Amino acid sequence: MAAGDRRGDPRVRRRTGSTAAGPAGSRRVRLDQPRAERRQLVRLPAYDPEAFGRLSERIARFLGTGRFIVWMTVLVTLWVLWNTVAPKALRFDEYPFIFLTLMLSLQASYAAPLILLAQNRQADRDRINLEQDRAQNERSIADTEYLTREVAALRTNLGEVATRDYLHTEINGLRSDLQDLLQALEGGGGGGATASRER
Repeated sequence: MAAGDRRGDPRVRRRTGSTAAGPAGSRRVRLDQPRAERRQLVRLPAYDPEAFGRLSERIARFLGTGRFIVWMTVLVTLWVLWNTVAPKALRFDEYPFIFLTLMLSLQASYAAPLILLAQNRQADRDRINLEQDRAQNERSIADTEYLTREVAALRTNLGEVATRDYLHTEINGLRSDLQDLLQALEGGGGGGATASRER
């Protein structure tokens, strides 16, 4: 076989380690080698998702407290009073309070995703706790079934073991049988002795 003919042989490709193009022109993925990192033209900023999740939970907890409602009420009240009662030169947001509406919309647009993120994290924790509780319940049920089988086996075996009352009854019966036998022997043996003396 010529060298040009051996190039298409799969054994030669396996030996040389070359990756042939598939039907779609894509290269086969080597599972025995780590995947090479793709170079990005623009490097995106990296962040710790766990730290961001903890921060979102803290913010969501604060948004769900009475303290936040009190502070928000105080801020809005002061804002409205300042822009209605203060002199016109000192007012920065006139009557329709467009800037206040914009600030509240911005706060709501950030608060909603943070609350959803915190709820998703809590749902993940609840799911993990539920799976652990389910596994614990399955282990407890298996242990209970095992102990039930063991107790049933012990009760079955104890039913075949001689108890104290049973042994006492059997010994009394044997004792009475022995006494009857001795009396019968004594009665039969005494009569034979007197007959031999008479002879």
